[in-house]
Amino acid sequence: MATKKQGTVTGAPGPTIFVLFGATGDLAKRMVIPAFYRLALEGLLPRRWLLVGNGRGDVSHEDFRKHVHDVLTQFGPKPEGPAWDAFAKRVMFAGGGFSTDSPGSLLDVIADASRDLGGSPQFVHYLAVPPAAFTELTKALGQHNLAKGARVVYEKPFGTSQKAFRELDRAVHSVLNEEQVYRIDHFLGKEATQDLHVLRFANGVFAGMWDRHQVESVQIDVPERLGIADRSVFYDATGAVLDMLVTHLFQVAAEVAMEPPASLEAADLQPAREKVIRSFRPLDPAEVVLGQFSGYKDVPGVAARSKQNTYVAARLWIDSPRWRGVPFYLRTGKRLAASKQRVSLILRKPEGPLTARLPDGSNVLSFSLAGDGGIDLSLVAKKPGAGLDLDPAKAAIPLSGLKGADPLPPYVRLIHDVLIGDRSLFTRPDGLAAVWKVAGPLLDNPPRISPYAAGSWGPAAAAKLIAPGRWLLGQ
Repeated sequence: MATKKQGTVTGAPGPTIFVLFGATGDLAKRMVIPAFYRLALEGLLPRRWLLVGNGRGDVSHEDFRKHVHDVLTQFGPKPEGPAWDAFAKRVMFAGGGFSTDSPGSLLDVIADASRDLGGSPQFVHYLAVPPAAFTELTKALGQHNLAKGARVVYEKPFGTSQKAFRELDRAVHSVLNEEQVYRIDHFLGKEATQDLHVLRFANGVFAGMWDRHQVESVQIDVPERLGIADRSVFYDATGAVLDMLVTHLFQVAAEVAMEPPASLEAADLQPAREKVIRSFRPLDPAEVVLGQFSGYKDVPGVAARSKQNTYVAARLWIDSPRWRGVPFYLRTGKRLAASKQRVSLILRKPEGPLTARLPDGSNVLSFSLAGDGGIDLSLVAKKPGAGLDLDPAKAAIPLSGLKGADPLPPYVRLIHDVLIGDRSLFTRPDGLAAVWKVAGPLLDNPPRISPYAAGSWGPAAAAKLIAPGRWLLGQ
């Protein structure tokens, strides 16, 4: 299998053993296992591979295969026929946990798997575990000789503060070279996130307006209807700021604001992304609204007196020549009125004979980051008739409708990139160090948390934050 991506052709991966730590946890169930099975169905896995799940329990290979079958039945793709039978034969489980003190049964299972595959297999270790477990698992990989030449995938958040990030980064680099490290942020793997690049860099009409002279403000808005029942313990230790703001929303802001890289390969794209993050101004807590939905403390697994945020809206400033003076408004939260993922560039009113008649926010370029993605353009047109009546008009391009479109869900895309060794859509430590510096004032001195009703658009203070403008969603 040779895979063509972003103008290059990468040779087929050799024999690969994929070790999934936290294999029976929520993240593995919802995201990683379905993505891995989709890769198998798409023919995007190496010709010879094995998947080894790891966890504390003493689970047989057959019982773990049944667990994987149940997971795929619930979350898809549906496991059936010869495709499932062929997949299941390559799935194994190693119980007893994995730590510096004890490898459990993982070394024995890996030895058997290596003999089955033959040769010297490539190891991919996926840490689908809480961030607090990253350091010990990384050290255990080194202790038990599973780190050399391996690729290791870390979920977000990579650290929980600037200090915690530095400590984790030191621990990771004491065992691994940077080229072995894949810090995953699935928003970077979204089809529509990559379409931001293409629309901007491949279309002169948009490239020419991508700066402070033409853009009045930017909104990155990711409201969620969902609550946190399935991951309450994790969420109560993390909250919206760590789970979404300093990870997904900051990374998307960097995708929008970066300077044009020489290419979209890792050697050029990663530095462009990390450079603009270093231009983010540290957040002013006075320009941040935090909220908690009513009933949050009644969710099983949440502390009775929890002060964790489930909502955040923030005004971010980017001190680069291109964006100086343009506010970036970032918003996300749980149990809100709708589930959307949208990036919107609100354009300035053009100077001319119609300036005074144009309503605020009448020219907007928007991207939906949900699903297969889509592009929406809001503009002002003359209403047909005898008078000069102006009316908003919208044009929409659903990207799934493009001829030959075969979109991959973000986890599928990113795990495939790990398998072929493409790091272009993964974060680097210099960018993450800057992210924690930006978030520092907010984490050190958070504003008071405001309650909001489940099913609403969050605290009323968020409307004041963006005034005299308005949030495009929910208005």
